[in-house]
Amino acid sequence: MQEKKEYKYISKTDALIRLQKYCAYQDRCHSEVRSKLIEIGCYGDDLEDVICDLIAENFLNEERFARSYAGGKFRQKKWGRIKIKKELKFKRISAYCMKKAMEEIPEEDYRDTMHSLLTKKSRTVRAKNQFEKNGKLAAYLMQKGYESFLVWEILKSEDF
Repeated sequence: MQEKKEYKYISKTDALIRLQKYCAYQDRCHSEVRSKLIEIGCYGDDLEDVICDLIAENFLNEERFARSYAGGKFRQKKWGRIKIKKELKFKRISAYCMKKAMEEIPEEDYRDTMHSLLTKKSRTVRAKNQFEKNGKLAAYLMQKGYESFLVWEILKSEDF
């Protein structure tokens, strides 16, 4: 026998209060907020009204989210621009906000991070020759989302 699933509903006011706390804790994107509203039982016009209220009260700001997300992933996890853009696209962030987010990653810091990652990784890579070692180092950085032309530029300019 199949169990009947109960659908829960929440008032617009209660949903707004919960989502204000949810957004105040950490920057959120529109898709995360929409998913959370559906999860707690807010649908249709109420859902859209809550999102509009959150935007109006500056609890929800997609550009701010994109900037903090990109800066955080770069500084904490050492992700490259490609991986960050891919994740922002997955979260349905606009091209304008993605462009603004990339401004959070200074070029000099980006190259310094690539260099430090290569230096650290080169100590642990085992390879028969320099060609194989460079291939493994390049694959490592590209997997972290760094542009291949920059990776090879750094690998050719120095020995790791």
